[in-house]
Amino acid sequence: MTKTETNNNQFLKYIRWFWMAILGGITFIILLFLLASFGAFGKLPTFEELESPEKNTASEVISIDGKTLGKYAYENRTPVKYKDLPENLINALVATEDERFYDHSGIDFRASIRAVVMLGSEGGGSTITQQLAKLLFHGEGSRNIVERVLQKVKEYVIAIQLERQYTKQEILTMYLNKYDYLNLAVGIRSASRIYFGKEPIDLKIKESAMLVGMLKNASYFNPLRREELVKNRRNVVLNQMYKNDFISEKQRDSLQKTPLNLNVNKEGHSDGSATYFREYLRDFMKSWIKNNPKTDGTEYNLHRDGLKIYVTIDSRMQKYAEEAMKEHMANLQRVFNKEQKRNKTAPFYDLDKDQIAFTMGQAMKRSGRWIRMKSNGASEQEIKASFDEKTNMSVFSYKGDIDTIMSPYDSIRYYKRILRSGLLSVEPQTGHVKAWVGGVNYKHFQYDAVKQQKRQVGSTFKPFVYAAAINQLKLSPCYKLPNTPYTVPKEKYGMQEDWTPNNSDNKYGGELTLKQALAGSVNVITAKLIDMVHPKTVVNLANSVGIESEIPEVPSIALGSVDLSLYEMVGAYSTFANKGLRVEPMMLLKIEDKNGMVLEQFMPNSKEAISEESAYVITNLLEGVTESGSGIRLRTSGASYPDDVVTGYPYQFVNPIAGKTGTTQNQSDGWFMGIVPNLATGVWVGGEDRAVHFAGISKGQGATMALPIWGLYYKKLYADPTLNVSKEAFERPEELSIEIDCRKQKSDNDTSDIKTNEDPEF
Repeated sequence: MTKTETNNNQFLKYIRWFWMAILGGITFIILLFLLASFGAFGKLPTFEELESPEKNTASEVISIDGKTLGKYAYENRTPVKYKDLPENLINALVATEDERFYDHSGIDFRASIRAVVMLGSEGGGSTITQQLAKLLFHGEGSRNIVERVLQKVKEYVIAIQLERQYTKQEILTMYLNKYDYLNLAVGIRSASRIYFGKEPIDLKIKESAMLVGMLKNASYFNPLRREELVKNRRNVVLNQMYKNDFISEKQRDSLQKTPLNLNVNKEGHSDGSATYFREYLRDFMKSWIKNNPKTDGTEYNLHRDGLKIYVTIDSRMQKYAEEAMKEHMANLQRVFNKEQKRNKTAPFYDLDKDQIAFTMGQAMKRSGRWIRMKSNGASEQEIKASFDEKTNMSVFSYKGDIDTIMSPYDSIRYYKRILRSGLLSVEPQTGHVKAWVGGVNYKHFQYDAVKQQKRQVGSTFKPFVYAAAINQLKLSPCYKLPNTPYTVPKEKYGMQEDWTPNNSDNKYGGELTLKQALAGSVNVITAKLIDMVHPKTVVNLANSVGIESEIPEVPSIALGSVDLSLYEMVGAYSTFANKGLRVEPMMLLKIEDKNGMVLEQFMPNSKEAISEESAYVITNLLEGVTESGSGIRLRTSGASYPDDVVTGYPYQFVNPIAGKTGTTQNQSDGWFMGIVPNLATGVWVGGEDRAVHFAGISKGQGATMALPIWGLYYKKLYADPTLNVSKEAFERPEELSIEIDCRKQKSDNDTSDIKTNEDPEF
């Protein structure tokens, strides 16, 4: 054999080996795909799973004005449809992640080969469909090279199946709905709301570019931690949009110079609007879910089944209420802290050393630290010792959380110093709860002052005594009683001793009309009234207008010795505004499943509690409180108070307002209940412990602690014409047999309307 023949044979041998290698490789790849499609490398998604891939969809709380108040979720995801995505977002996604998206069937072989040859230096080879397959069915890739190759093969197979099952638009939508953008933003809607405070359809080009840029690696391109890096990545996306003719060169250059302009709106449960209400609603939904199973008998999952919960809260009113509370409470806290510098037992009054030690000990035992250490087997001595060890912590302040070093014991005492508050607004005619603020900061103070808490109500209970007298005896606001000391003997109602209340100012003499007496919160006249109608009559009336708590049938309830919730009190006052018709406060309108099917619709419960005439007369009496009594601060102008403690004073309201302030013993609780024809609102302010309070009545009364929140809130409501909060007079009954114009009966010895400080009732 010649040398030439030998070389030819050798060449043919190489050729055969080459084609065998090529064919073998192709056969191997085909075999891999076949085996993967048969599930040899692990379970593939079933047809049903492809038809409805697993999504942890957040249940959403939607206000009566169509705004999302919050969500309940394992993942904060609320899917959107393709029509709700802006064109610039889709363009940015395709230009950056998959330029030939509309031309391939799930796998871009050109991009895959380029990625292999260039070792990924010029971009990866995964299509959007492959990235969706990874997100849906296997997550992050394995670091083991063999396992990673097998995962990639499965990814190819799933991508092809997805392309067969879904349209291109559906694939883009699923991908954007599934991606985790960090900071509790799962899916494009959450990301758009959290980073820019808007719905996806409203995203601008540069905002869409930033969110698409995060798809490369959200942990690395985190705008809350690496803003400059994220800006650079956004600019890469903008350049890709230019290269693919989605934007002009001028647009690209202009947009690349702009900052990110983040508008961060966190959506954790401790963040956002109506946090206390949402926690109440969470508990309600747990019970509702148990009693309303799916058609197959299984229970709904609040955190993943995408329920739509439509509520009566108005997002605008809720916002104004939260703003008003924070504005006043920050100022009130400043004044309180200033006073405590002179208090040797701060923040407590009226307690000796042993009582303070007991109070602090009880607080320690309720703390998470105590409960956690005890469950881990620590002794009481060890637990107590840990409370004296200084540690790094973040504590609440009205200017933002403060990072500090403090012992857990000192932190408890610090939090005892923070005054608490609550506000509730109800529309009397429908029972709709419009605003619910259970405290100043849910993250730090989770005890709800609206429904969970019950505190002594002080003089705010007096209108129920007057209402009972008007309803039963048909007394006029002009009816006069002597302003003299009054005693109810112990034998009369089975009391242990005689009951002789005092007026707060210890001033007596002359006669007062009922309107004057309620405006001045005169104790002795309230005592006479409850004795005239019997305590049981007052209790029955209070129950009929909405008070559900047990009330003892004793005369002292006339001065507010009973503990009630703000929720009960506002519901009861709403009955006066609604012509005596009691409409039970309601929070829910309807619940839908994720497909929009109504699962339950809620209707108000109502009953006649007192006559329309009696309700009108009591509102007329309560108007006197804001005309000449302790609520007059809502109307006057030009006055000032020490240290500007009354935030926003004066308010200068001129419209009819029926209201009542309340202050309990030692100024432990300050209340203001105020109603206009279509909105009743109550406010409570006080310390966590009754021993935490202002030293004197001038700063500690309800007119100073609680009324300003009401005033600031209603100023904001009236400034928003879209809300239509009434400035009209309360509607007068067509037939009114009780005389309410006291000028017709005024006698020569009548004194002018009295004006007194708000009274501590005991």
